[in-house]
Amino acid sequence: MKERRSKRRKVPALAAGAAGVAAAYFFDPQMGRTRRAKARDRIAAMVRRAGRRLGRKGRWLEGKAYGLRMKATHPVEQPKDFDDATLAHKVESEVLRGTDKGRISVNAEDGIVVLRGEVDSPEQMNSLAEAVLRLPGVTGVENLLHLPGESAPNEAPAQEASARARRSSRARKATARRD
Repeated sequence: MKERRSKRRKVPALAAGAAGVAAAYFFDPQMGRTRRAKARDRIAAMVRRAGRRLGRKGRWLEGKAYGLRMKATHPVEQPKDFDDATLAHKVESEVLRGTDKGRISVNAEDGIVVLRGEVDSPEQMNSLAEAVLRLPGVTGVENLLHLPGESAPNEAPAQEASARARRSSRARKATARRD
């Protein structure tokens, strides 16, 4: 019982002593005015920083609430009709993210995406084609990817077509000279 009473008496005495020290510190005739101004400025800065933090947190919460409201309003993403250029850009940004985009070319025609270029492994070749096929708006994938050192899958038909075109142009020129 005596210990509680002595503690109760010590707390107000310590508080009064701390108040006296603070008063002597702030009301010192030589430096008191400067100390009061510095303390006022620091407290004002602390209040401003707290206000800015609260404002940022409020804007963050507002954005979160808006996002949740949009998710609740539109629970299922509506399928979109993409034009061919947009579809090709979507493939580049979503599927080819993290890969070497310079080695892979993407074209789209009527919802069919054509992948051309060189990849490191057959697994990467298949995974890219599957990932492209999962995108909304893609109706098909023409995979012309190949491994390093191999010829492109469309190279042989292209060479045959250009050879046929050369032969037919030579034949036309020969018949034109005869006439």
